Amino acid sequence: MQSVNDIRRQFLDFFGSRGHELPGSSSLVPQDDPTLLFVNAGMVQFKNYFTGAAKPPYPRAATSQKCVRAGGKHNDLDNVGYTARHLTFFEMLGNFSFGDYFKEGAIDAAWTLITKDFGLPKDKLLVTVYHDDDEAAALWKKIAGLSEDKIIRIATADNFWSMGDTGPCGPCSEIFIDRGDHIWGGPPGSPEQDGDRFLEFWNLVFMQYEQFLDGRPREKLPKPSIDTGMGLERIACVMQGVESVFETDLFRTIIAASEDLTKTKAQGEQAPSFNVIADHLRSSCFLIADGVSPSNEGSGYVLRRIMRRAMRHAHILGAKEPLMYRLAPTLIAEMGNAYPELKRAQPVIEAQLREEEERFRRTLANGLRLLEDELGGLQKGQKLSGRTAFKLYDTFGFPLDLTQDILRGRGLEVDVAEYDAAMQGQKDQGAASWKGADGADNPAIWHSILERTTGNEFLGYGAEAGEGKVTAIVAGGAEQHELREGAAAALVFDRTPFYAESGGQAGDRGMITFANGAEFVVEDTLKQAGAVHAHVGRLTKGAIKVGDKAKLEIDHTRRQQIRANHSATHLVHAALRNVLGPHVSQKGSLVEADYFRFDFSHGQALTADQIARVEDEVNAVIRQNAEGVIKEMAPAKAIEEGALALFGEKYGDTVRVLRFGDALDGAGKPYSVELCGGTHVKRTGDIAVFSILSEGGVAAGIRRIEAATGAAALAHLKAQAALAKAIAANIKAPLSEVTERVSQLADERRKLERELSEAKKKLALAGGGGQSAPAGPETVGGVSVLARVLDGVAAKDLRGLVDEGKKSIGSGVIAYIGVEDGKAALAVGVTDDLKAKVSAVDLVKAGVAAVGGQGGGGRPDMAQGGGPNGAEAGKALDAIRAALQGALAA
Repeated sequence: MQSVNDIRRQFLDFFGSRGHELPGSSSLVPQDDPTLLFVNAGMVQFKNYFTGAAKPPYPRAATSQKCVRAGGKHNDLDNVGYTARHLTFFEMLGNFSFGDYFKEGAIDAAWTLITKDFGLPKDKLLVTVYHDDDEAAALWKKIAGLSEDKIIRIATADNFWSMGDTGPCGPCSEIFIDRGDHIWGGPPGSPEQDGDRFLEFWNLVFMQYEQFLDGRPREKLPKPSIDTGMGLERIACVMQGVESVFETDLFRTIIAASEDLTKTKAQGEQAPSFNVIADHLRSSCFLIADGVSPSNEGSGYVLRRIMRRAMRHAHILGAKEPLMYRLAPTLIAEMGNAYPELKRAQPVIEAQLREEEERFRRTLANGLRLLEDELGGLQKGQKLSGRTAFKLYDTFGFPLDLTQDILRGRGLEVDVAEYDAAMQGQKDQGAASWKGADGADNPAIWHSILERTTGNEFLGYGAEAGEGKVTAIVAGGAEQHELREGAAAALVFDRTPFYAESGGQAGDRGMITFANGAEFVVEDTLKQAGAVHAHVGRLTKGAIKVGDKAKLEIDHTRRQQIRANHSATHLVHAALRNVLGPHVSQKGSLVEADYFRFDFSHGQALTADQIARVEDEVNAVIRQNAEGVIKEMAPAKAIEEGALALFGEKYGDTVRVLRFGDALDGAGKPYSVELCGGTHVKRTGDIAVFSILSEGGVAAGIRRIEAATGAAALAHLKAQAALAKAIAANIKAPLSEVTERVSQLADERRKLERELSEAKKKLALAGGGGQSAPAGPETVGGVSVLARVLDGVAAKDLRGLVDEGKKSIGSGVIAYIGVEDGKAALAVGVTDDLKAKVSAVDLVKAGVAAVGGQGGGGRPDMAQGGGPNGAEAGKALDAIRAALQGALAA
């Protein structure tokens, strides 16, 4: 039996032997396409070649592209685990021709591969073509020898592909296999086509037309192209003789590991849970390896949903401890050779999976508590708010069916219509975010400039000034031949010392002086089309045109400060990994002149000791005054030699490898080795001094350090020292004793605050706090009631007072209203013997309305709420009494 890994390799070797370039899979996060959240098809990395925005570097290619469909237009998430073929992560095998071979070459290659190399039986194969594509039908007869009944003409859009409303398009030809009459279904185009007997496994797209919005008929493309897509998991099902992707060898290995860890078999009702875990493990690991981290927005939000859905299924299977991170090594062992980024990111993958599952387990408990609170106010026959059910799903990861199962045992239901409305609202909002940025620069302009000029020669690694010639002027959203005084524009030169914003390092600013006396102020430098340095700014003097020569000079002081800060980020990365562990990886950075920030993966706030250790390490390497050694080599060679690569970063054929300092443990290794295209100091001593300004969280599992070097760091340290001296003078203590003395003062303050709070409560309960009721309990409808307005008592203290009141009264209702700063906080308690007749939730809602608030909630025995109008606290007690009277009379 051929394994999934064998099939992938065989496919790539086949097309490699036919002259195809094998560029490898692109990152799951699209580099240049704002309309996609994730790469969802093999052609995405070649999109600019097909549209003509960029010139392809080779005429034909083949890839095994990693894809995710779990959000936006392509969303298979809810089907995964319960069908035979739906996956959130899959590999798309594809071969591509960029104006090279066309239909005959594509059909010949496909037929040869599947019948000779893959060994599929010819008599079980059939194809579809677009209904008027006589050329493709004739080629299938000629090359494959297929009869008319095995070439099915389809007149629908299923067999006509388009990139969008405009642009390249063309007919398709899909290849099917008949899996036997023991499976229900009919061939494509028949009434039974939705059955599973005839399985489509490869789609050949013949891109031969261009379509327009203005009603013009389609025109033939000057260079027709080929785009094919075959799901690796689906062809593996065919070749391994199984009906479900989860029965293929790769999934069986992951599921077997899950069975061992959960001590449960993947059988019966539990089988879908194992399928979900296996698929979602793949999506999670690959997304993390490509630089995505779980968060509450964008790609990070989709990752979090995927992870939590798998984690909920682990909970269903009875896993007592986090499961996903323990399965990651199994996946990486299976797929790490084909995708080495998994191996490089393994510590980060395991750390983020573990942190997220531990967080979700706590969240799961919180979700159950929220559900219990909401159920406290419901009676049999009532429905749980659909908005609440959606909140449980969206915030806590509770699918609707889980909430319904919990309610079913209590004779309750969910308002499904309201839930569906909330879900649709989220989908509508999500769909809007897929349209890309309005008014974004046309990439075709910059790809055209790149093709014509081959980019810029960058002088900035060794020079801060140089001479260049204008090769392009972009203004007003289009290329211009000339520019006049006062106009804003982006200029392109054949040579430039200006660094374009990249890798977190800010673009250079400076001045460009032309031979004719014109002057252009550069406000920023941006990188367009991956290689074009666009000098963005304004012509403040004179006029210029394409071809003019100029002197380009950057802001030297600013570049020097940026260099120091950028080099410091490398030292910080190494120090964090040394202090916190190898799971730390860079998740983003911003390097400016006066400070820098560095985002990294870590699940907890750094302690004061850890921050100090990071600072000490970085400053120790700075004091080494070690030379920064830079070499250029292939990315694979650099990584093999130990260089750290950023997950999800796109690298060219050659990279700059930067080595800084000597390891502090005396092991004789470099302190920091990373891939980086930025500008850096010549020696670590040029950084001068390093200081952390702040440390905090920016997302779940992501921390941020803000820091400074050189003069900015020194100014920060001097300000801290001056502050410490001022505090010492104020509290009349020696500087060496400030920490201890401030700690004592804080303890004394907390003690006084506690004593004041207790005194306020005692005074209020004793009748000296402006309460509106007698000291003893009153009777309402035969029930004892303690109702008080407690001036100056905080909301956080009310619950404890109500609990004490319930104990003292034995049987009855406690209603306390704390008034502070003009606002009212309400707490109502009902003793256990009465909560079947009276709900604290109903009582507190009546009181909340009287003080101008909304809602209020809790359980039948304890509920809380609040409102802005504390002056109406007495009326709120009256409203609670009335509501109690009504409940007892019902």
